[in-house]
Amino acid sequence: MAEELVTVTGTKQEQYEALLPQVEALIAHEPDLVANLANVTAALSAQFGWLWTGFYLVKDGMLVLGPFQGPIACTRIAKGKGVCGTAWEQAATLIVPDVELFPGHIACSSLSRSEIVVPVFRNNEVVAVLDIDSRTPGHFDETDRHYLERIAAMLRF
Repeated sequence: MAEELVTVTGTKQEQYEALLPQVEALIAHEPDLVANLANVTAALSAQFGWLWTGFYLVKDGMLVLGPFQGPIACTRIAKGKGVCGTAWEQAATLIVPDVELFPGHIACSSLSRSEIVVPVFRNNEVVAVLDIDSRTPGHFDETDRHYLERIAAMLRF
């Protein structure tokens, strides 16, 4: 039986610091990738209440929708397209303060105003991306990058 996630208040850094050991505990003894991705998205969503939190998995040359929390999402994204496809192509985290100003932004939800996409690596290859959207412009920063990259590195693909 899973333990209840404990959400905390405080600074963004304090919230992430409290969440890291909980995420590790959620995935430490579970070998199933989908179960782990689902729990990570649920934990992040419960803690931060973002508009959309989820994973796209690299499959057959496309990003394919994986576990997520939030409104219905785009199912497939090509490499180099939108924020997710660009983060995959560049193998780098992208922080987009205003999605309406991002060239080629794919609007899965008109409510999305800012976005962060974090690549997930295995053997130096991008195997997935963690995509998070906020209703608030300029929501994501270097603190989010730091901690979300740490969470992405915990995942075993």
